[in-house]
Parts: sequence; C-alpha cells; structure tokens
Amino acid sequence: MQTAATAHDTDTEHQHHSKRWIILAFLGLAQLMVVLDATIVNIAMPQAQLSLGFSVVDRQWLVTAYSLAFGSLLLLGGRLSDMVGRKTMLQVGLVGFAFASALGGAAQSFTMLVAARAIQGAFAAVLAPAALALLTTTFTDPGERGKAFSIYGSIAGAGAAIGLLLGGLLTQYLDWRWTLYVNLIFAGIALVGTQLLLLRERGDARGGLDVISTLLISMGLFGIVYGLSDAANNATNTAATGGTVTLASAFRTPTTLGFLAVGIVLVGLFLFRQSRIKRPMLPLSVLADRARGGSFLSILLASAAMFTVFLFLTFYLQTVKGYSPVGAGVAFLPMVAMLATSAAVSQNVLLPRTGPRPLVPVGMLFGALGMWWFTHLTVTGSYLTEVLPGLLITGLAMGVVFATTMNTATARVPAEYAGATSATVNVTQQVGGSIGTALLSTVAIAAQLAYVPAPGDTGGSAAAMATVHGYTQAFWWGAAFFLIGAVVAAVVLPSGRPQAIAPSEHSLVVA
Repeated sequence: MQTAATAHDTDTEHQHHSKRWIILAFLGLAQLMVVLDATIVNIAMPQAQLSLGFSVVDRQWLVTAYSLAFGSLLLLGGRLSDMVGRKTMLQVGLVGFAFASALGGAAQSFTMLVAARAIQGAFAAVLAPAALALLTTTFTDPGERGKAFSIYGSIAGAGAAIGLLLGGLLTQYLDWRWTLYVNLIFAGIALVGTQLLLLRERGDARGGLDVISTLLISMGLFGIVYGLSDAANNATNTAATGGTVTLASAFRTPTTLGFLAVGIVLVGLFLFRQSRIKRPMLPLSVLADRARGGSFLSILLASAAMFTVFLFLTFYLQTVKGYSPVGAGVAFLPMVAMLATSAAVSQNVLLPRTGPRPLVPVGMLFGALGMWWFTHLTVTGSYLTEVLPGLLITGLAMGVVFATTMNTATARVPAEYAGATSATVNVTQQVGGSIGTALLSTVAIAAQLAYVPAPGDTGGSAAAMATVHGYTQAFWWGAAFFLIGAVVAAVVLPSGRPQAIAPSEHSLVVA
C-alpha cells in the first residue's frame, strides 16, 4: 500500500517531469547567457575602449578575466551543485551573473570593467554545471534525452554566433554597455522560471567540501588557462613590436612555461588524490568510462578547432570584407540553422539507433571539411562561394559533435556526481578554447608576418592578402584538430545504443 509520503514524492516527481520541456527552455536560456557572453563583449570592445580610455594591449583582459575565473572554478561550482542542490546553485549563479553584468555595464574605469568580467566568470562557473546537471537529471528516457540534448547542444554550439549578432545589434543601435545589461533580462526570466518550475532538492553528494582537492583543481586549471592565454598574448605583443612570431617564441617565456607546468602538476596531484580518498570530488571512474572519456576528449578537440571559425571568420568578414558588426552576425545565421537541424536529427533519429561512435567521428570529418573550405578564403572572394558553404558544413559538424558528446558524457552518471560531471564537460570546452586561442592565434600572426605576395598577385592590398593568408593557415590547423578528433572518437567511444536511466538514480527530494 502506498504511504502518504510515497504518494507525495511520486506526485512532486510527476509534476517536475510533466513540465520538463518548459524547464528545458529556462535552462537553455541560462546556458545561452553564459555561452554568448564569451563573444558578445568582443563586438563592444572598440566602443568600450573609446569610452573608458584603455589601450589595445589591455583590451585582452576583458576576455582573459572571464575565462580565467570561469575555467578555474568550474569543478568547484559542480561540486557545490552536488552538495547544496542544483536549483539553489543555479539561482545563485543567475543572481551573481546579473549583479556582475550590472556592475560591468555601469563601469566608469577599466579596472571596474575587468573586475566585473571576472565576477561574471566566477558565477558562470556555478551556473553552467548546475544547468547541465539539471538537464541530465530531468530527462532520463533515452529518446527524450536525445531531443533535450539536441536543443541544449544547439544552444551551446550556436551561442557564440548569437553573441556576435546580438552584440552587433546592441552596440550599433544602443550602446556598448547594453552588451552587459542585456544579461539582467536573461537572468531575470530564467530566475522566475526556475523558481516556479524546479523542485528545491537537497544535495546528493555525501560528505563536505574537500578543501585540498578544491584548491588543487582550481589552482591547476587557473595555471593552465592563464598559461595558454599568456602564450596568445606573447604572440600579439611580439608582433606589435616587430619581432619574429613562432610557436616556440609564444610558449618559451618563463611566465607561460611556469604557469603551464604548475597547472599540469596540480591537476595531476588532484587526480592522484581522487584515486586515494574515500569520497572523491570527481571519481576517476567517471573519467575512465569509455563513453565519457571519449566524449570529453572529443569536446576538447572540437572546441579548439571551432575557435578558428568564431574569431578568424569574424575578423575576415569585418576587417577584410567590410561587414558591419550586425552584418557579420547575420552572416553566421545559416550556420546556426544548420547546427540546430543536425543536432535534432543526430539526437532524435541517429543516436538511438547507432550510439555515439559512428556519429562523432563522422561529425569530426565534416568539421575538417568545413575548415578545409575556409583555407581557400581570398580577399576578393564572395560570401556565397567562399564563406556560406563552409558555414553550412561546419554547422552540420557542430550540431552532431556537441549534442552527441554532451548527451553521452552525462548519461548514467550517479546523481551524487551529476554536477561534477557536468562541470567537467564545461572544463573541456574552456580548456579546448584556450588551446585554440593560444596555438591558432600564434599560427595566424606568424603566417601573416611571414607572408610574401607572389609576383603579379593583384588579389587585394598586400596587407589584406597577408591577413587572409594568416587566417587560412589557422584553418589548416583547425582541420587537423578535427581529424585528430575523428581518430580519437573512433577508437575510444563505445558502440551500442544509449540505455535508460533508472528513476532511482536521479531521485528528487523536496526541501
């Protein structure tokens, strides 16, 4: 016979899941806010620089401050989500992100703006794992998970492109400060929706916060992300002073090597500690599982490759082809449409039948094809022939790869570690993007400075041709990342169809 308490738990769980698609909309909005903020401010930088009077060299800190705080605190945010409760930490992240955005929008100095960006990154590290963990625990049926992750993966993949368009619109028609103020609208809507729809669940993780593990992983990730960012800055500064730019010169400074070395050692110590303690922050079994491990590696490599599209293609359209910020954002819309379509088809039709192994390698190969197409960019080429086909191919690849790997990485994870696993997904994206920033920026700058026009080449000014040559060399590296990703995914990912998650694995407890 069903007791009153059991009936209450069943009713609340049913109410929670009966509104799961509406919940997905608000979780997607929270994720969109985090992802687009990595690019929306880029469009506003020139106006912000004029308004606050900081230098071109200082400008990089608006990106670095966000990425450092975000990347280094992700696993801490995921652990807090598992301990305190996912709804609670999601809402803490939303409120904190909104506060930081308001602070940045009202900034009267460069220091105040950089501080606001760092606070944004810190609260994004709380918000992002909680949102993905809630998605994981809300959708347990494989068929529904596919649909949910096709939508969520589309948001994650298209967020950067949407940020470019929205940033262009706000900067061009309102003011650069609105690229920050707009987050108050997003956060407010998501906060109201999650308050009304999500259950206040207690944390599933047993035991308290392991301070030593937290310090090791946070400081380790900070060292790696800072070291990679510093390498990219080295290349930019060397080029500005007329020096010779190479990968060796970008990475051989004591600061870069020191932070990278210390970061790698600390992450290694963190992993060693996880294998020794009774209640680890992130069990190594989560990483050792072929499906999750293969997904993490695939996300890392795909994120490094995708950096080339969102940075270099944006620069190409605006600085070489003369597009306005809004025009450059609109130019990316076909890619967004293709991404959403391929994510939906791959998750709803293909993944339930094939499992992840055929999908991710094929998606990576399409990504390499898209990068190859962009290696043929010229100064005088047209959007329809040199840009649009590559965008469509790349969008197809992103939809397949990111939706499938995010779905696979978070499937069948015990509720106690849902937040930590979701944080690891975000860590691999962040570190992959940092690797792409450091390596491919250096490659592009070095190729641009070394470029010598062929005799009789009249394809544009010498400076424009050198710039485009640098971009195309970076796209070759992007293609290589995708090809390596295809091999890794084919070897590591398991075959077989996804399995359902037992309801008991994600029990809901109302506070």
